[in-house]
Amino acid sequence: MNAPHTVALHRPTAAIKERLDATWPLADVLALFELPFNELMFRAQQAHRTHFPDGDVELATLLSIKTGGCEEDCGYCPQAARYDTGVEAKKILDIDTVLDAARQAKANGATRFCMGAAWRSPKERDMAKVEEMVREVKALGMETCATLGMLEEGQAEQLKNAGLDFYNHNIDTAPDFYNNVISTREYQDRLDTLGRVRNAGLKVCCGGIVGMGETREQRAGLIAQLANLNPYPESVPVNHLVQVEGTPLHGLDPLDPLEFVRTIAVARITMPKARVRLSAGRRQLGEAVQAMCFMAGANSIFYGDKLLTTGNPEAEDDRALLAKLGLKTRSATLESAPKEACGC
Repeated sequence: MNAPHTVALHRPTAAIKERLDATWPLADVLALFELPFNELMFRAQQAHRTHFPDGDVELATLLSIKTGGCEEDCGYCPQAARYDTGVEAKKILDIDTVLDAARQAKANGATRFCMGAAWRSPKERDMAKVEEMVREVKALGMETCATLGMLEEGQAEQLKNAGLDFYNHNIDTAPDFYNNVISTREYQDRLDTLGRVRNAGLKVCCGGIVGMGETREQRAGLIAQLANLNPYPESVPVNHLVQVEGTPLHGLDPLDPLEFVRTIAVARITMPKARVRLSAGRRQLGEAVQAMCFMAGANSIFYGDKLLTTGNPEAEDDRALLAKLGLKTRSATLESAPKEACGC
């Protein structure tokens, strides 16, 4: 699928082995992608064991609090109103439904609860409802995360004041491939929202999608963009494209699974302190490839039977896989929680 690239000086230098805050030139990131597989996995394991000696896996659950009807044209997304994908536009969920889902997620072992809405950006009338959800989920003793689209000035602060811990806003792909996937939102719009999130004191959850027809160099460009954020995200979800009939990206040749594993390994090396999350598309990967992803440094998964609108390995299957691999899950006791509440 992807022709090998030949770029001068791709062999990593000693400086690449341990760089926590330095910038990552594209050539250096691409050099990591092009290492022999075993060497890349070894380096990723070194980084992982250094910064996550407990080797635990974080369980996060994602709930769609407002599904469908989005005005954007993201080529991968079944929630875009312009595509005929069978996803019905629905109103925002009521607070009791959200809290029931959060309680169930916590009972199943999840420590983080993410609420996603199919909006270009939230309106003020929506913000009040989301803030209530954040406060109530936080009171259950879970980390809170939201993904609501672009944020305007002041909205990140509103979410922070409600108790939100993380805001998710993916950059999706490399800057030079972005316009092949989305035309209704500029790349800079995404960076502006990430800046507002950081300025409000929220933690950042930001990653992308691979398998959208990009080249290996463009996958390296995605990782370089993430790693060069200052600071880089605390959580990095790596999605394997789920091809949904009716979307423009349906029918692409699938990405080689080992290329997905390479992407996880390079993310671990370049962002060694981040939680690197296996997100959408795990169902297609199967157990063996997921196991290699954990070896490559993945230490977080979206957990449950559904993500926003697409299937995800069921909780029982996930627990069985983690048990087979001898992997423990992150403790539900969150060390940074205030004494009177068990939030983050």
